[in-house]
Amino acid sequence: MNKITKPRVRAPNPIVLQKMHKVFKENALTTVCEAAVCPNRSECYGRNTATFMIMGDTCTRACRFCNVKTGRGVPPDPTEPIRLARAIRELDLKYVVITSVDRDDLDDYGAAHFKSCVEAIKALTPDIKIELLTPDFRADTKALDIILSSEAHKLAHNQECVRRLSSTIRPQSNYERSLRVLSYYRKNSTVKIKSSLMAGLGENRKELIEAMQDLLDVGVQELTLGQYLQPTQQHQEVIAYYPQSFFVEMREEALSMGFEAVASGILVRSSYFAERLM
Repeated sequence: MNKITKPRVRAPNPIVLQKMHKVFKENALTTVCEAAVCPNRSECYGRNTATFMIMGDTCTRACRFCNVKTGRGVPPDPTEPIRLARAIRELDLKYVVITSVDRDDLDDYGAAHFKSCVEAIKALTPDIKIELLTPDFRADTKALDIILSSEAHKLAHNQECVRRLSSTIRPQSNYERSLRVLSYYRKNSTVKIKSSLMAGLGENRKELIEAMQDLLDVGVQELTLGQYLQPTQQHQEVIAYYPQSFFVEMREEALSMGFEAVASGILVRSSYFAERLM
């Protein structure tokens, strides 16, 4: 597909950013909104929502689309769960998404820390709904079982791209392994299972539909699809910018295939309006 006009991103509202950053700083928290330079962060902050990234800001993997820095992280901070819980209570959030960097350096890949965060949040805000957007934990069932025992409201793991491009875009991850993780979540829980794909990395429509079918086949019920935007010149180049009409068509296609809920749009990300995709 030929390139078209690059989508415009609304400039962040400085007052909103100041308010949110104050709470984040006071509680020494990291959000994926900032670490990944999400184009929707101003809009989401304006709705008093955010996706929190636990276990530091350094990932053990180096996906070519991601702006999170790569390296070896420090041990998880045992005070992070309560700091996170206090911030969420202060911001009066009703639905939160908790994600993390990959921590292949930890014995359980960080699964127990995820659970500790859920427990701390629910202790201060019992009625809150928590979505966990997890790494693949290398499909270690012991780690996945810890996540399943956390009693999260929804479980998500992102496939990110089509099969053909996976080894290039996510060199330390694996397309089939991600499917195994999603399948394990679906077979061993009663909560909704969600995944996300990006467009514009060099895939074609047929490959996107095949990836969507792969997700359906392992039990994924909710899908998000958005335009890939290059964070910096050092990251994967955008091969194509799709018009909004393309995402409308893909949403209708996904729903007709059997997904229960679909968010599809140029600036849609895996956690965009997560509280409404229910």
